[in-house]
Amino acid sequence: MTTAVTERKSVVPELVRRRLSTLDTRLDPYSWLVTAVIVAAAAILRLSGISNPQKLVFDEVYYPNDAWDMLHRGVEWDEKTNGPGYVVHPPLGKWMIAIGEKIFGNTELGWRFPTAIAGTLMILILIRVAYRMFHSIILAGMAGLLMMLSRTSLLDIFLGLFILLTFACAVLDRDHYRRRLLRALTDGADPRRAARVPWWLLATGISFGLACGVKWSALFFLPAFAALIVLWRVQARRSAGLARPLRSGLVGDLGWGLTSFALSAVFYLATWTGWLLTDTGYDRHFRADNGLSEPPVLGALLNLWHYHDSAYGFHSGLTTPHRYQSWPWQWLLLGRPVAFDWATPTGCGAPSCASEILLLGTPLLWWSFLPALAALLWLGIARRDWRATAILAPAAAGLLPWFYFAVADGRTMFSFYALPALPFLILAVVYVLGAIMTPPTGMATGPARTDHQLIGTVVVAVYVTLIAVCFAYFYPIFVGHLLPYEDWHARMWLGDRWI
Repeated sequence: MTTAVTERKSVVPELVRRRLSTLDTRLDPYSWLVTAVIVAAAAILRLSGISNPQKLVFDEVYYPNDAWDMLHRGVEWDEKTNGPGYVVHPPLGKWMIAIGEKIFGNTELGWRFPTAIAGTLMILILIRVAYRMFHSIILAGMAGLLMMLSRTSLLDIFLGLFILLTFACAVLDRDHYRRRLLRALTDGADPRRAARVPWWLLATGISFGLACGVKWSALFFLPAFAALIVLWRVQARRSAGLARPLRSGLVGDLGWGLTSFALSAVFYLATWTGWLLTDTGYDRHFRADNGLSEPPVLGALLNLWHYHDSAYGFHSGLTTPHRYQSWPWQWLLLGRPVAFDWATPTGCGAPSCASEILLLGTPLLWWSFLPALAALLWLGIARRDWRATAILAPAAAGLLPWFYFAVADGRTMFSFYALPALPFLILAVVYVLGAIMTPPTGMATGPARTDHQLIGTVVVAVYVTLIAVCFAYFYPIFVGHLLPYEDWHARMWLGDRWI
């Protein structure tokens, strides 16, 4: 029996085994130790001083109040009219804020705690995704550190969390699919009949539906994720030696893909449960109120469709100028950040003081995104590396559609719209840093270490150190610390563009 199994295994060429191999993360305590340390540091950084300032800032005048109303009424409510509130974003992000308010009350801690946890979870997921993609604890830790050294908030943090989770599930589905093919070849079975329920692909659909339940801009990522999943499966079948790799699994890919998309729709609708199960939501009975038939279930869905149509019209016509609006081509250059809060109190030890919360990415990190994307595109073409495509596709999905809306209708936009693309921009930087640090022959230790490797490691260490120093320098205006006015003004590197 043992001999027969060994003979079957030896039939699979080593090249095929290598191409279908994936990272085994079950026995990697050091990677989990690095993950735990960075995530713990990120949690401390995000939770420290979370209750300050003790007031509503920027869009907090909307979302925490909506979340509090949803806790008590199931839907958003307009206190001024004592009637249902008209909102133009799906409910999930506000339900997540409501969890914090349920635990800590309608306080600064209550409505900010969920966003801090979401940001911390993004770092956890990014580290594990980077480790699976790069097979390097150093690069994975670097991805987590760079993400930790960039602060953002608002509903978009929940959108970014679910978009990154969707990508993570897709990467896991890629690895599991390749593992199943290799197991089938090893066992002498027909790889085309090795299909099982692709649980990670279904999880991808669920997570994507939840992302749409935060903001509709999640839909920008749908073509990118769908194309990547199909591409990865075709490449896996080609590596397994299957004839006509596209056609050989197309039916299964489409079938499971449609199932995953159906789960997205189901879980998206589930985020509207409060609106669907109550009678007090905005336009909840639009058809009945306008003399139209409203049959059970179908009538509610038709009313929800009308609500969506109205909200889409609002977004399409949103061109009202705003002091802190910016265009997509400014985002990676930090051309116009958003000031959340500004005050000029006393007590800083200087004649004039300033306290500001500025939604500004760590400048040296953000200004490295464009060259990193250019280098990633070049390296991806030269190396034919699946990881380059995996990073570039969602990064483009998170940025390029906004260029169209900016040019087509001049829609009012803000720099934090780039948040869902941030993990992929950081992965682009990490990929390029890995290429700088790793010679073509691969990493070596001891006497075999090359000058390329040594110089590259020094360059990468200096870069990460500069990012950390830059973050520390700007940290006071990320969190609203009290500064002498001159110290605050010294941090306005781009002058009036940041004021």
